[in-house]
Amino acid sequence: MTPTVIFRTHSDIEANIVKGLLQAHGIWSIVTSDVPHSIFPLSVDGLGEVRISVHPDEADEAIRIIEAHRTDIRKGEVIRLNDQFARLEERTGYRFRDRGLLEHALTHSSHAQEDVTGAVTDNESLEFLGDSVLGFVVADVLFRKFPAYTEGQKSKMKAMLVSKPALAQLAADINLGEALLLGRGEEKTGGRQKQALLADAYEAFIAAVFLDGGIEAAHAFITRQFDPLIERFAADDFPARDDKSALQEWLQGRGLPPPAYQVIEETGPPQRRVFKVEVRIQGRPAAEASGHSKKDAEQRAARVALEKLKGT
Repeated sequence: MTPTVIFRTHSDIEANIVKGLLQAHGIWSIVTSDVPHSIFPLSVDGLGEVRISVHPDEADEAIRIIEAHRTDIRKGEVIRLNDQFARLEERTGYRFRDRGLLEHALTHSSHAQEDVTGAVTDNESLEFLGDSVLGFVVADVLFRKFPAYTEGQKSKMKAMLVSKPALAQLAADINLGEALLLGRGEEKTGGRQKQALLADAYEAFIAAVFLDGGIEAAHAFITRQFDPLIERFAADDFPARDDKSALQEWLQGRGLPPPAYQVIEETGPPQRRVFKVEVRIQGRPAAEASGHSKKDAEQRAARVALEKLKGT
């Protein structure tokens, strides 16, 4: 009876790891390749394919065993998915009741495409849901923490918090990349460190928490993760510094046109230039202020004008 090929790779090391894994489960396999094997472990990428075959009656069980593990070629060890998941749960502070949701959230499309059974689904739908859950929770947190900020200020802060770079950094903080299920090609090109991939998986993880534990669990996880970033923004007075936007929104809310800014004076040496800016509302001078850059002077002038308009 012709053996059934159940695993393909371009690495002798990976093939030996998988062969040992199957042998540990009582399944004997045959390793074949398009090129002669060396006595030293080496990658044969671009030279040929290494195949692992088993008896047809054991093919389904062999595939199940392989899919239940992830190989780490760099360390030459096999790590059970359950063990990998446990480490991630410990780092995130959330333990899943349904580990299948977590596995789904960590499955990149490259891994799903390589699955020989066709039963593996990637995390793109979860990413879509997670984006919405994340946006809702962050908006809720900002609404409660910063009631005095304008809609525009909270919107700008939210945009920075849920940006791809911010999400990728949060994913790196919990070492999410270590647990990702990637295809062999994505693995070789450094997928575990790719910013876009990490950010997308982070959103998928949030969706998995939401589906597993409800909005309360998702809210608690997001709050734990984002609190340091939010506090950092608050300490830097990030939204409050944008007085130009605050002034424009105040005027627009009353049906007035946006303000206009004009430099009315420049003094000091080139390396220490001071700009005096005047802000006009409906063509009339409203306030003026100075700064070491035009942008700084405009912000200061807007702040003075807003304080006058509000009577503070």
